[in-house]
Amino acid sequence: MNPLKPTLLYLIALTSTLAQAGELKYSVVPNFFEEPPGGQPLGPCHGGTVLDKAGNIYVSTDTPRGILVFASNGKFLRSVGPTRIHGLEIREEKGVEYTYAARPTDHEVIKIKLNGELEWTIHYPQEAGLYSDANGFRPCAVTAAPDGSIFVADGYGSNYVLKFDKNRKFVKAFGGPGEEDGKFRTCHGIGLDTRQDKPLLLVCNRNSNRVEHWDLDGNFVKVIQRNLRMPAAVHIRGDYAVFPELQGRVTVLDKNGQIAAQLGDNPDEKQRANFGLPPEQWKDGICNSPHGASIDKDGNLIVSEWSKFGHLHKFIRVK
Repeated sequence: MNPLKPTLLYLIALTSTLAQAGELKYSVVPNFFEEPPGGQPLGPCHGGTVLDKAGNIYVSTDTPRGILVFASNGKFLRSVGPTRIHGLEIREEKGVEYTYAARPTDHEVIKIKLNGELEWTIHYPQEAGLYSDANGFRPCAVTAAPDGSIFVADGYGSNYVLKFDKNRKFVKAFGGPGEEDGKFRTCHGIGLDTRQDKPLLLVCNRNSNRVEHWDLDGNFVKVIQRNLRMPAAVHIRGDYAVFPELQGRVTVLDKNGQIAAQLGDNPDEKQRANFGLPPEQWKDGICNSPHGASIDKDGNLIVSEWSKFGHLHKFIRVK
């Protein structure tokens, strides 16, 4: 169901239940998303959430419905596109919005229109010399640079980031598996960071519990934050970047890489990264397995969880 507009006292009460740090404060809005959406369960989610220019919310699922689209007020609108999308982002090109998406179990990266119509597909790059066959290519996330270059985080496969030119021709691979700085233990999320003096890649090195900058030529720049709890994805809007952490927390960093907020912190380690956690054990304002997140135009957060049942949150920025 859709909630009534929360009162100020209600927001303050809920805000007090959230773990916080830094300059930003958030409050959860319980039952924000229509449930069940379109009369069917949301279903298993192992993907992300993104927003279009109109403020509509796109949530990828592993169900036959694929991507579920909600209005900015949480009402279910429609379903589009293929199933089993993992990381995704929406980009505007010449006035048209497209979704770039990684499909690890299908061994491909795709570009689709917002109605789900396929534009192109990137299959495993045999010329990279990293794969014996297509099964080794298991991309987690994708982003693109201002010149149209495409960057694919192959975190479930080779643990390299692959660069393609605007015509989808393979250019190079960088990173590779390892624990030291400049190597990846599951490069799980990736985004383009234009908040610095020059565009950089922001990579979620999930199993190393850190997020880091790389340049567009594939050179390691620096670690931005360490000691996170399996950062799974990144979305940037304005001065802030949000990172859903698979182990029960969401972190927001400012453009200098400092913690601006931490919320939804789950004190129960058994519930963290728990795909099968039943709904009767969920608590408002507490995250179990955050896997995707986006920031809307008002600075509010939308969070999707890695969940057998599908689990979504909206956190309002309290100003």
